[in-house]
Amino acid sequence: VAGICCQDLFGIVGENFTFPVNIEKNPEEIIWTKNKDKVAEWEGQNTAYFTSFRDRSFLNEENGCLTIFNLQNTDAGVYVLEYLDTQKESSLLTFTLAVLPPPSKPEASCNDSGDTFALKCTADFPKPLLYTWKLNGVPPIVRHIPEVSIPKKDVGASTTAVCFIKFSQTEKSSEISLTQC
Repeated sequence: VAGICCQDLFGIVGENFTFPVNIEKNPEEIIWTKNKDKVAEWEGQNTAYFTSFRDRSFLNEENGCLTIFNLQNTDAGVYVLEYLDTQKESSLLTFTLAVLPPPSKPEASCNDSGDTFALKCTADFPKPLLYTWKLNGVPPIVRHIPEVSIPKKDVGASTTAVCFIKFSQTEKSSEISLTQC
């Protein structure tokens, strides 16, 4: 039995989550388990779903990917994909799924730093976020860090700055008027 161990993955409560499976040969049989309990099983005919996954999951028989809809905290655990290919070789893929609460609504703040406005966007979340700032007349600014400096000559003091945070499929925003700087 060939096996790949322990890929750590993160999902967000309420989102849909698909395990990133890469099977090179067409599977003939597929069994997904979570903490050793069956989740989904396909043996070339019909797919059977088990327990709480019965109405919340989808197994793609062509590539072995399992999608869980409306992810819950209780979905966290160790998932194992076991599949048999057309040469009757069995393989195992193991994933550890952590389920995180969605990021908090961000807070935008700013300071007047002489020739620039220093903008900061903060949100409560344990993983790196993608930050996007949108201001009138300025192309969107996309960063992996929460701070950005805007030259005063590019914007007026009455401009509104909107900070967007994104992780996975979840996006939230907050705005601030530069008059508050």
